[in-house]
Amino acid sequence: MKVLHVELDQHRSYPIYIGSGILANPAVWTQHIRSQQVLIVTNSTIAPLYLSGLQNALSAYQLESVILPDGEQYKNLAHLEQIFDQLLAKKFSRNATLIALGGGVIGDMGGFAAACYQRGIAFIQIPTTLLAQVDSSVGGKTGVNHPLGKNMIGAFYQPQCVIADADVLDTLDDRQLSAGLAEVIKYGLIRDPEYLVWLEQNMPALLARDKAALAYAIERSCINKAEVVGEDEFESGVRATLNLGHTFGHAIETGRGYGHYLHGEAVAIGTCFAADLSRRLGWLADADVQRIMAIFKAANLPVVPPAEMTTDQYVELMAVDKKNIDGKIRLILLEAIGKASLPVNVDLSQLQATLNHYPTTLA
Repeated sequence: MKVLHVELDQHRSYPIYIGSGILANPAVWTQHIRSQQVLIVTNSTIAPLYLSGLQNALSAYQLESVILPDGEQYKNLAHLEQIFDQLLAKKFSRNATLIALGGGVIGDMGGFAAACYQRGIAFIQIPTTLLAQVDSSVGGKTGVNHPLGKNMIGAFYQPQCVIADADVLDTLDDRQLSAGLAEVIKYGLIRDPEYLVWLEQNMPALLARDKAALAYAIERSCINKAEVVGEDEFESGVRATLNLGHTFGHAIETGRGYGHYLHGEAVAIGTCFAADLSRRLGWLADADVQRIMAIFKAANLPVVPPAEMTTDQYVELMAVDKKNIDGKIRLILLEAIGKASLPVNVDLSQLQATLNHYPTTLA
């Protein structure tokens, strides 16, 4: 087992436990549970696989659970209320601990509920998808979606710890595995070009679920995420670079309806959009854009945007983004492979050129 640390201030730093069999060895992480009251929040896909095992491991505690439906379309205030209902019905105190057992949706919703209930209770992240293990479980971003915008309601709220048990990826379907690889690839593109080369060379092993390759990818991705979060917890600077491709991607998720595209699939397309726009600004060469498209294709991810969405629809949806200031669309782009820009104001004509013509000029 490897232990990484997200270095914040003295009281809010926390470990990320990475390895196999961690869920079966709760002595490693139960030190982070504050009292006997523990609520496990999970979903209808994960519950039959891992809930009973976790309950057995934590049988010494006063356990309750909430099982939400599985899917991005349920990441909303209505379903968030089910968590509050259980916390209140079972008279959970301020010293209680909430455990989020699931992918990014469960982690975001569980963390937001923990942030809000009695103005903050402890929570532990147990991510069960690759995407959640390498990205969404680390860094304290929590929240829910709104019909007009993804992740527009939420809070920064750090967990007590993150438990990335590689064994749970054995039950992850191939589409979800590929979706997670989109966020893995992101780290290579924005700040770790040597890692990008490793990913290009080892993509077949990752898709084949080679344990050593997956373990390395999880560890190196978490190292990158932890360094960025430690430097800029509240996204006032460098942390924004983690959103490469996300403004485009969120527009796709919202425009096509939550759940139609997995988050990683939308981010893959969005990153290709961002690469094309970076090329139009003179920052990337054609070969760079082709390289970016190629690694996403190698990960079995889409690179072609949905035909159903119009340029005007993209622009309208991208205008609802947390990076925007004074109504101007601001994007994370690539100054080079391995170097992301901070948010930059985008000229509408250049944005429209990318939206209108990618990927016909390069695909």
